This record gives sequence, structure tokens and C-alpha cells, in this order.
Amino acid sequence: MFRSRLTQRGMLVGGLVLCAGLLGFVSATAFSREKPLPVSGFRVVATYPHDPQAFSQGLAIHAGQLYEGTGQYGASTLRKIDLATGRAEQVVPLHRDYFGEGIAILNGRIFQLTWKERLCVVYDVNTLQPVGSFRYTGQGWGLTTDGVDLFMSDGSATLRVLDPQTFAVRRRIEVHQGRSKVDQLNELEYVNGEILANIWYSDRIARISPQSGEVLGWIDLSALYPQTQRANREQVLNGIAYDAAAQRLFVTGKNWPRLYEIEILPPR
Repeated sequence: MFRSRLTQRGMLVGGLVLCAGLLGFVSATAFSREKPLPVSGFRVVATYPHDPQAFSQGLAIHAGQLYEGTGQYGASTLRKIDLATGRAEQVVPLHRDYFGEGIAILNGRIFQLTWKERLCVVYDVNTLQPVGSFRYTGQGWGLTTDGVDLFMSDGSATLRVLDPQTFAVRRRIEVHQGRSKVDQLNELEYVNGEILANIWYSDRIARISPQSGEVLGWIDLSALYPQTQRANREQVLNGIAYDAAAQRLFVTGKNWPRLYEIEILPPR
């Protein structure tokens, strides 16, 4: 009787192990069969001057006017830029203890994040005069808007959806490709129902669903301003602005000498 029970228990354990193995095999097979995401190339439509001293952290267009937020302690600014010449028509410096980060424009206001200072400075879009501020937890990296909410990155794989009136977190978006998280999310831009995100130290832009956080595809900009032409590894691709009215897309990078208007090509 005792031996019979042992045999039955052994058969049960063996069956469970076999089932677990089969489930693991099926899971691994399904994962390995995930379709690769589409990768889009680009075409340069036009090239414009860009201040090579501008450590670009955020780029935005409002009513045809280009704005840029720059970083570095003691050199962070908010700028109104003449697109044709790259000249700063107006410059508002941040306090020397603040490291400027991403910007977004909504409801007549410009929101500018700071890196570790946990402070968002708010400006009047017409005068660039500060009109308020918000506090948040963690770091500030990129910022964009869909016209209703603000979307904020902090270098992780999580985007925060913020109330522009209070900066309260309405929800969080976990960005992923298949089962893998996609982190190092930096400068953001909302374009035609998707969030475009620079990936720090990468020359690719992720196309993200703001509903699910799924990466829908990639834009490869590695040939735009090759790394071999850059002075150091900190001169990364960082800065996306979309003029929705004219359907024009602009990109640049930290200390890049040029700003590019590009057309995204169909995936290859």
C-alpha cells in the first residue's frame, strides 16, 4: 500500500513536471515567433542651422514658431528660435542650479521640466515670462501633449500621464516591445495618435501607443548625423518637434550644428 502511494505520487509529480515543460516550450516558441517590428527610414526635406552650443533637451512648435529647451547646469535655457537662421530670438535662462529638460506647449503655456530638481517651470507662450511651477517626484526627462494631457518620461520604461492643471498623475503607461520593457525614454513628441520617443544613446526613435504602451515600430535615424562626425558620445539624437498644421517633422540633437526637417518613409 505504501509503495503504491509512492508510485502514484511519483507519477503525479512527473506529470506536473512534464506539463510545466510543455507550457514552457510553448511559451518560448510563441515568444520566438513574435514578428519583428517595422523599421522606417527617412528622407531629409530641409536642413537648418542649429546652435552647436545648445544642449537640446526639448523641442516644440506652436503656431509655426519653434521653441527649444536646453540643459546643463549654469547653461539651461528656454528659447524662441528663428527656424530659418537658427538664431535665438528670445532666451530665458534657468537658475544655475537647474538642469533644463523636456518642454511641451498646451493651453497657452510652455511647461519645462528639470532633471533632478523635481520642478516644472511654466511660462506664458507669448512672452516667455514665468507664470507658475509644479513639483513632481523622481527625475524629469521628456514631455509632450496630446492636446489634453501631458506625457512625461523619466528615463525608465514608464510614462506618466499628467493633469496639466495640477500635475497630478492620471495614469501610467508601461512601454514595452513584446514582453520586454523599453527604457531610457527621453525626449517625447505626440504625432498623429502616437508618441515618438528618443532612446538615450540611440539613433532610433520608438513609435509608442499611448493607450497600451506597445512599441509599434522604430524610426532609424543613424545615417542622419553619423556618430563618427560627433565630437563626443554625449551629442545624442534628442529633440523632436511636429508642426501638426503644416505636417512637418523636425529633429536635432544635443550640440548638433543642424536641425533637420524629415519625412518618415514606409517601413522596409
